[in-house]
Amino acid sequence: MKVLIVGSGGREHSLAEAFAKDIKKSDIYVAPGNGGIALDYKCLPLRNKEEIISWCKDNRPDLVMVGPEQYLAEGLSNSLNAEGIPCVGPSQEAAKIESSKIFAKTLMTKYHIPTASYVAFEDKDQALAYVRYMGKYPLVIKANGLAAGKGVIIAENQKQAEYAIQALENKVVVEEYLKGWEVSLFVITDGKDFKTTIFSQDHKQLGENDTGPNTGGMGAFAPVKEAESYRKQIEEQIVAPILEGLKAEGCPYKGFLYCGLMITEEGPKVLEFNCRLGDPETQAILPLLQTSFTEVCYAILNNKVSDLKLEWSPQSSVCVVLASQGYPGTFPTGFPVIINSPITSKIFFAGVENKDGQLITSGGRVLSLVALGKNLSEARRKVYQDINKVNFTGKYFRRDISLRKNKC
Repeated sequence: MKVLIVGSGGREHSLAEAFAKDIKKSDIYVAPGNGGIALDYKCLPLRNKEEIISWCKDNRPDLVMVGPEQYLAEGLSNSLNAEGIPCVGPSQEAAKIESSKIFAKTLMTKYHIPTASYVAFEDKDQALAYVRYMGKYPLVIKANGLAAGKGVIIAENQKQAEYAIQALENKVVVEEYLKGWEVSLFVITDGKDFKTTIFSQDHKQLGENDTGPNTGGMGAFAPVKEAESYRKQIEEQIVAPILEGLKAEGCPYKGFLYCGLMITEEGPKVLEFNCRLGDPETQAILPLLQTSFTEVCYAILNNKVSDLKLEWSPQSSVCVVLASQGYPGTFPTGFPVIINSPITSKIFFAGVENKDGQLITSGGRVLSLVALGKNLSEARRKVYQDINKVNFTGKYFRRDISLRKNKC
């Protein structure tokens, strides 16, 4: 069996590790991957949709797993399936659930899915006029298109709202600010049936106590026991209606659907949908999955999700991202990554490259460390002990991953 994983980050590294439980590492390819992933897996210098399709036509992988949203928004799944190459990922049309905030919000409104109230704007002048008129803050300003997890700005006042709108593209969504606590849930669906995973919780903001700008994610943990009492409500009022809505709109969803949720005093509400597995939640969840990940993927491809039985470890998982100082803004790179043994945590590489046999930093989120424990406290203790054994100039990380108080 030959598997191609598309992407270059920690999520893709963790996907490779999940597949490696079922098949030989030599049969797993990652495109383009990174210098850290290449220590264990074959990385291919495929940099765009066309190059990926060409390689797949020549090499005929048994399965393609798409990590980043950009490729799905560009229609990679459509193209591969048209060539008879099985691809785990929604169609370009269904991927609009993430690639267009306006599409997603319109769909949620139409199918009565609980979410924040919003106003969508086609140009900045209209949005600026609106926030100048509004007197109630905070407000949430979102870019309409893809923004790698960084297109959401919480504006505490008019000045911040105006700055956010100017910084984003022309089309923006201005949303009501929801109060509560966040949780993430992945949906596994073949377009007809669905199953949901354990809950995880991402820590998106750069600084401790959820301060600073939004990032692609600074860490995550799983499971989130406080969310379990909401599972049935989420599945009945959010998951089932959005999948039915997509089907009714002519774009049935097949793949992994990420639900970013806020648990409010009124109940769960949708913050966002993503058309793929999230990063870093994937790194926290997959090590706890005891069902074969390959089996999960084939259940999606073969319309057998109804028969899928998900088994999970009783342990807890904590993932902490080590980033370059300056991220998510500008930051220097090229610093050696030094790892001192022994490390019990799993390392998932992201922004690194291999230069003459030495891993050096090359991105904002450099790597993530994931530890398992019999409970969150033990997993947290293990991962933070191991962080001291991984060093590079400008290493930055949050010290409070998994300590958030989940109360409305």
